[in-house]
Amino acid sequence: MAISLQYSHILILLLVLAFALPSSTSSQPTRLFHFNVQWKQVRRLCYTKSLLTINGEYPGPTIIVHEGDNVEIKVSNQVARNTTIHWHGIRQMRTGWSDGPAYVTQCPIAPGGTYTYKFRVIDQRGTLWWHAHYSWQRASIYGAFIIYPRMPYPFSSSIQEEFPIIFGEWWNADTEAVEKEMMLLGKGPNNSDAYTINGLPGPLYQCSNKETYIKNVEPGNTYLLRIINAALRNELFFAVANHTFTVVEIDATYTKSFTTTAIMLAPGQTINVLLEANQEPGGLFVMAARPYLTSLFPFDNSTTIGFLRYKKRKIGKFPPPVMSYSLPDNLPSMEDTFFATDFLSKLHSLGSASYPCRVPEIVNKRVISTISLNLQDCPGNRTCTGFRNMSFFASMNNQSFIRPSRSILEFHYRNLTGFPLSTAFPEKPPHPFNYTGVDSVAENMKTEFGTKLLEVPFGMKLEIVLQDTNFLNPENHPIHVHGHNFFIVGRGFGNFDENVDPENYNLVDPPERNTVAVPMGGWAAIRLIADNPGVWFIHCHLEEHTSWGLAMGLIVKSGSKPDECLLPPPNDFPSCGKF
Repeated sequence: MAISLQYSHILILLLVLAFALPSSTSSQPTRLFHFNVQWKQVRRLCYTKSLLTINGEYPGPTIIVHEGDNVEIKVSNQVARNTTIHWHGIRQMRTGWSDGPAYVTQCPIAPGGTYTYKFRVIDQRGTLWWHAHYSWQRASIYGAFIIYPRMPYPFSSSIQEEFPIIFGEWWNADTEAVEKEMMLLGKGPNNSDAYTINGLPGPLYQCSNKETYIKNVEPGNTYLLRIINAALRNELFFAVANHTFTVVEIDATYTKSFTTTAIMLAPGQTINVLLEANQEPGGLFVMAARPYLTSLFPFDNSTTIGFLRYKKRKIGKFPPPVMSYSLPDNLPSMEDTFFATDFLSKLHSLGSASYPCRVPEIVNKRVISTISLNLQDCPGNRTCTGFRNMSFFASMNNQSFIRPSRSILEFHYRNLTGFPLSTAFPEKPPHPFNYTGVDSVAENMKTEFGTKLLEVPFGMKLEIVLQDTNFLNPENHPIHVHGHNFFIVGRGFGNFDENVDPENYNLVDPPERNTVAVPMGGWAAIRLIADNPGVWFIHCHLEEHTSWGLAMGLIVKSGSKPDECLLPPPNDFPSCGKF
């Protein structure tokens, strides 16, 4: 069980070796980590900037634990900015205090403050990730979260090595300043300056020949790639020239394996694939990631590349001239909706005796929610530079979510009153019509602003249908649900038909995920069991859309048994001040 030292540090290797034998089942171990939020001078694209990092690393350190472990991660904020950390995909059973989204489950960790996130990894194994969840800090504060299983992998046992591939974006600008300017002027944000593989842009960008990810491989070996999309704004295609992938896991859940020439994953999603190093010694093969463009608005159309380099007796100098590089023939084009749709249709839960597919066959409640981009008159006396000098916002069922200045979870737990929130989130769109046929600004729904939450009892079997709209622009929205995995029981283009489409649901082996890519101009239906008490954020993982309000909150009430109740907040829980 080896980890590539080109990406991981010696400490991580030692941790892996320490985990080679399972811990005693009589008492679960506690894994301790310490994160220091600090500035680091980092140079990319001939540009040096102060970058927010964890422990001075970009990307941040890899967390390695075992299924069933208790985890404690002390975060010390050493910068003059607020921050939080979210453990993306960790279910946080009864420990919503450690989930991380600012002003939803916690107040931020103030400058000079500390907070120890404590949780247990229950019935999860595979690749997840962690990232900052305050403003757009996840542009540089992110890393892999690897959970080793207690049982052998239910796929090939001949893996010689594994390594993470994390896609990100490099911004020369301060991303918090980019967000503030976007919200002040009501416009779309600037593009990032480069996509990255493990923090490195690759030689298709200026000044980046030496800032290229290179992975040395042995001919004949099998490798497990743990692939994470940490980008802020785009779904991405990924391929390696002259190689194929065998998909074995998505979002830390095992899948029925299949072979593919490329993959597509949305921001927030993870995929584990097997790669056979079946080429000749000394070969050099381009690995490339570029955006899947589903928006009419302009996006950065550049590509990040790295290299898979086959070992031989003597490895020559690298890299060769930039002009010798060409993209893999098997990399989909940026507008290849057919490939994206076909790839997602091949994903199915493993559904074995050891890993059953627990999709709810009958639900207690169905919520249908539009996900929309919106225009509003420019607030106050400001001058906006958005479309038609108006201001961009976003909404779910016409509700543009405003995060308050206090922790919603704490307010819910203490049963306090007088808070500017309600549990009246609408369970259906307020204005039924042809959602995917409307492209007129004049017919754009007028957005309501506030903090409306959907409240359900413990144990409810819930279906949420996410309907894209053509207001301003149809788009492939990656929607992430905190605190719960869900099953994607149906997807389609056009308008969801409540009387017809459920007849075609997959209730046998639908894919289980924590983030769903809702098709451009289409819909996705997800089902979950609300068995985790607390307040949970549901939002688009395209960062500007969350800033604009494409989000909602889900309250799962505590059950009647002690192990169905939210635990009390920890003593060091960050405070927003007196209530």
